[in-house]
Amino acid sequence: MTEEMKSFEQATNPEAAKRKSWAGFVEGDVVAFFDAHDLEKMQIEDGMGNKAKLSRTKTNGIKIEYTSSVVL
Repeated sequence: MTEEMKSFEQATNPEAAKRKSWAGFVEGDVVAFFDAHDLEKMQIEDGMGNKAKLSRTKTNGIKIEYTSSVVL
């Protein structure tokens, strides 16, 4: 996705852009932190309705559950 397309999406649908941003943050930075510190479980919340739970599976994979909330 080009920067122009990202800007258009943010301008036309800012809530969708925030949700994608949250998912990207969780799957990127949060997973890196979780893995670097060999954690078994972690829960995070941004105070605006976005939540995520991470847990380590028996095969050493990482299971992620995240939700987002939108107020219209």
